[in-house]
Amino acid sequence: MESSLEPHLEQMVRRHAELHDALVGTGLTGADFARLSKEYSYLTPIVDGIDALRRARDELASLIDMAQSAEDAELKALAEDELQTLRQRLPALEQQVKLALLPKDADDARNAILEVRAGTGGEEAALFAAVLFRLYQRYAALRGWRFEILDLSETGLGGFKEASAVISGRDVFARLKFESGVHRVQRVPETEASGRIHTSAATVAVLPEADVRIDERDLRIDVFRASGPGGQSVNTTDSAVRITHLPTGLVVIQQDEKSQHKNKARALKVLRSRLYEMERQARDSARAAERKNQVGSGDRSERIRTYNFPQGRVTDHRIDLTLYKIDKVMSGEALDEIIDAILAKHQAARLATVEA
Repeated sequence: MESSLEPHLEQMVRRHAELHDALVGTGLTGADFARLSKEYSYLTPIVDGIDALRRARDELASLIDMAQSAEDAELKALAEDELQTLRQRLPALEQQVKLALLPKDADDARNAILEVRAGTGGEEAALFAAVLFRLYQRYAALRGWRFEILDLSETGLGGFKEASAVISGRDVFARLKFESGVHRVQRVPETEASGRIHTSAATVAVLPEADVRIDERDLRIDVFRASGPGGQSVNTTDSAVRITHLPTGLVVIQQDEKSQHKNKARALKVLRSRLYEMERQARDSARAAERKNQVGSGDRSERIRTYNFPQGRVTDHRIDLTLYKIDKVMSGEALDEIIDAILAKHQAARLATVEA
């Protein structure tokens, strides 16, 4: 690791020790304690990595000295074997510290708004949208996240024209942010009698949950009677809410709850996240270097993944990864394999930019 980084590493170690002393002491107010605890939690894994790297370097120096000075042939051979193993492990420890020093995405710790919509393919696209939505619901359960459905617009055959949910938990947006885009499916539809394979698609958008301040004067709020599949009335009160953000033209409709107030609150939550995402994308688009290294742009028009059921494979086109375990992916069990590979490539690209 570059010697120029050592002063920065030492500064972080000292700051971590200062925070520890402050937190175990007395006299901190609730706000100060929370602020310092957050900084301490952020620095702890970084300092752990620095300590592991330093211990490995000290051990390396000792083994080199032992291998060079040992008179006993067996002891010398043992030192050389351990030296070879440590030299193979050292680059990974250095890489771990470098990755920990990369600037964090401020949104990674946020909860996320998930939106899934049927794309091209008619009823089959709606059925696949429902499959995708349930995939993320199962994945959230496996990770211990809370999955709260915001809105469902169902079709007569059980598909989803569109569906949304808020997912709450640890590092939700960090894990799901690269799921945005077009998800393509190739399979024999349930509606196909002749057994032909059809191709259809659904779009996924993952937005960081945000508390954006909205001027009430910029909103037009309409209430109407909610309806289900085929126009069937869900209830007999005007509980559905449509909110239009006049400056941007964004429209959010919520009709899943029988309470007008709950639908309004949910619609505002989604609207805030969409407005925040617009600002976020505009900010990212201004960073040419960062844009080149993105695994995916998050654009809903970008085809990111294909699910081929006859061949039992899932292919992520951004990283050329194919898994022949579609059942485990769709159950949520193997989704981490794809997400981990995407995050690894994204980190490697960012690291290459820093080191260039």
